[in-house]
Amino acid sequence: MQNTRIMGLDYGKARIGVAFSDLSATISTADHIYKAQSQEKDLSYFSNLVKDRGVSLVVLGLPLNADGTESEMSALVREFGAKLSAAAGVDVAFQDERYTSFEAEELLKEAHIKWEKRKELLDKISAQIILQNYMDEHLKK
Repeated sequence: MQNTRIMGLDYGKARIGVAFSDLSATISTADHIYKAQSQEKDLSYFSNLVKDRGVSLVVLGLPLNADGTESEMSALVREFGAKLSAAAGVDVAFQDERYTSFEAEELLKEAHIKWEKRKELLDKISAQIILQNYMDEHLKK
């Protein structure tokens, strides 16, 4: 996947964490947190982001139950992914996101970041982990 950019999203009803890969699709970097508005505005925002950043694939974190079954939120994420794919003309993939919020929280604690600041960073760090896990599992050279 040479010269391709992948966007990772940690989708939530209130906030959506955003991360991007480097052009070699090897390293994921946390980018920003988008505050969700309406589905129409959200789809427009992410469609424009796909075009502006030259994104060829969007990886959405799929919130599964501890036993691996899909949750109510899984259906919302899949619906958003399908609509984003149609609106932006981009491929969408899903990545199991179980425990990514916990992992992100632990990383931020280890970095001695205060709770208020951790809360601000959590969603985009989760998006970074989701994207990195996807690339590690699916794009090994």
